[in-house]
Amino acid sequence: MRTNTGLWWLLAGFFLFVEVVYTVWHVISYGVPEYVGTVAFLFGALMSVMIAFYTSRVHRAQGGELPEDTVTADIDDGDPEMGEFSPWSWWPIVLAASAAIGAIGLSVGTWMVPIGLGVFAVAIVGWVYEYYRGYFAR
Repeated sequence: MRTNTGLWWLLAGFFLFVEVVYTVWHVISYGVPEYVGTVAFLFGALMSVMIAFYTSRVHRAQGGELPEDTVTADIDDGDPEMGEFSPWSWWPIVLAASAAIGAIGLSVGTWMVPIGLGVFAVAIVGWVYEYYRGYFAR
């Protein structure tokens, strides 16, 4: 976590440096500052400062070091339990197809959106209840 915080502070400093260089360069070249790029770099720096501040507060609040921060840590120390997944399940593909149908419906014709919502309802129900019926029922 310490490394992440340091990288975010470094990125914030980089954005501030690039903002100053960009603004000065544009003023030298054209005589006026270019406000859109200057503000964009400033907001990039501010967002980096926000994330760096958040990660530093989380690091301070957790009271310990993460396995990534210790030199003697093993790979298994940072391996959390991710849950149970079905590698044979086709329902995520159907769910992605419903999202694609809905997005195409928004851009091509709104008559496709209810079809996408219907496929979405079927995919969610099928994915949630796939362990309750069929070969892998429990």
